Amino acid sequence: MRIGALIVVIWLVLGVIAAVQRGYFKDDGDASCAEAGTVIVTTLAGPLNWMGVNPKITCDVPEPSK
Repeated sequence: MRIGALIVVIWLVLGVIAAVQRGYFKDDGDASCAEAGTVIVTTLAGPLNWMGVNPKITCDVPEPSK
């Protein structure tokens, strides 16, 4: 059980490092659900980020009908 928890923690730490390397934590004043989603998915992808995985999230909100 402890080794599994350690692997998960290391996986998530590597994901945060990948998000930092991509500049996702810079405060540019334009926070959106798409940016938050991309940071979360990048963190969850962990070491896969260095193997070419580049997850991106879009939050397209439909316009109300007229």
